[in-house]
Amino acid sequence: MKLYLTPGACSLSPHIVLEELGIAHEIEFVNLKDKVTASGANYLGVNPKGYVPALQLDDGEVLTEGPAIVQYLADLQPEKKLAPPNGSVARYKLQGWLNFIGTELHKSFSPFFNPAAPHEMKALARANIERRLGYINEQLEGREHLLGEDFTVADAYLFTVLGWAKGIELDLARWPRVADFQARVAARPAVKRALESEGKS
Repeated sequence: MKLYLTPGACSLSPHIVLEELGIAHEIEFVNLKDKVTASGANYLGVNPKGYVPALQLDDGEVLTEGPAIVQYLADLQPEKKLAPPNGSVARYKLQGWLNFIGTELHKSFSPFFNPAAPHEMKALARANIERRLGYINEQLEGREHLLGEDFTVADAYLFTVLGWAKGIELDLARWPRVADFQARVAARPAVKRALESEGKS
């Protein structure tokens, strides 16, 4: 399979999951501004939405949207416990975290990636990020990861989004459990491999 990604983008999340699972894969970088892949292909022909990630399966089928991709990958090797079993309450809790990270945290960073976003919009977004980090900090009390002891795909997504805090000069040390979480995940061998192959180590 092939993962289309852009270094520093949310596509790092499924990249980490692929490395955690040890699944053979290719990666292809995408220039999001020009919508062209590293091989010169028109990325819109892969994902008409124009953003990453996209996962091309061995049969040519393409999956998009990070939370869907990471769950698909986790279900290929359920014994690795990167996602609880389908139909379980724990699985719905995982999906709740994926939705929360995507809609409340990930999207709140969007104004900082938009040169046309006014200062007022960025200020509101920063305040929202800070509130959400406070909530996550509370939820991590007594937990290694979002769902407890096991590292899951939700942790890979949260790690990815938290990585953007430095770019907006937001010090995670204000939320000690969040900062500790970020350091723990950064130390995982699979995370190091994914970052290194994206040139971000």
